[in-house]
Amino acid sequence: MNYNDKALGVINEVGKVVIGKDICIAKIMAAIIAGGNILMDDVPGVGKTTMALAFSQAMGLENKRVQFTPDVLPGDITGFTMYDKSRNAFVYRPGAVMCNLFMADEINRTSPKTQSALLEVMEEGHVTVDGTTYPVPDPFIVIATENPIGSAGTQLLPDSQLDRFMICLKLGYPSIENELDIVKGKTSAEGFDKVYPVIDAAILKNIRMEVTDVKVGDDVYSYIGQLITETRDNPNLELGASPRGTIALTRMAKSWAYISGRDFVIPEDVQMVWTDVMRHRIILNAKARVNHITQEAVLKDIMERVYKPTVRRKSGVKKQSR
Repeated sequence: MNYNDKALGVINEVGKVVIGKDICIAKIMAAIIAGGNILMDDVPGVGKTTMALAFSQAMGLENKRVQFTPDVLPGDITGFTMYDKSRNAFVYRPGAVMCNLFMADEINRTSPKTQSALLEVMEEGHVTVDGTTYPVPDPFIVIATENPIGSAGTQLLPDSQLDRFMICLKLGYPSIENELDIVKGKTSAEGFDKVYPVIDAAILKNIRMEVTDVKVGDDVYSYIGQLITETRDNPNLELGASPRGTIALTRMAKSWAYISGRDFVIPEDVQMVWTDVMRHRIILNAKARVNHITQEAVLKDIMERVYKPTVRRKSGVKKQSR
């Protein structure tokens, strides 16, 4: 069975309340069906939380939301054990991550210790409390928002945690036309009431299985490898992409091909997700920072310099039937 229409249905539902951000919505959906976590990094008030809430409603998954503040403790996230007098034993009290979709609002406003509490669950799908491991529900997705570094009250996320987010999106300001549409919507009775669940946990698992079957040719693998190598040799970068970044780029390209109605990846799929997968994985060196060079500028330059192969359908992969 082809579940492509279900994935597109979620995108359409979220688009009812998030105006003018169709590409961002599609990329978040691509990351979800690729089995990744999403980080939205932008100034306050551009719709990051609205986006996360809309996805939680459109996917019909068990979800929990935590507004991260300096007083949020690791135990609030992972859970803790408490003595139960009636049982004469210590009992595990689940934390906020025990759900399918965990929304971490303004994740960089809390302490590094609390931020790190998410590391294990984001990568391995379980938490360890007092020496005992507890699995989280499957599927498990983290959609996190953060304010730009330097904003009041923010704490820099460690590189190891940033690397566990499949993509880092910047929503940006809407056009004035879309902004006026948002204002009209906010002043009417409608809102999240018009967003209906399209998929559940079982359907999401099936979609993910179909995404894994999307084919990647050797020429596209080579293209991905050349792009990654360029990040490690670039004179403006202190640190390039890790192998985890290579895996994330490949999985995102397969997801984008799936959403686009194909069962094989073309170089344009890689290019479409390149910046979002890589911007939070590379570190500029001192010279680049002094010259006000951005990660996006470096990634754009790399993509323009690396030769893009031509993929033809005669390679043996058929176009996906719709």
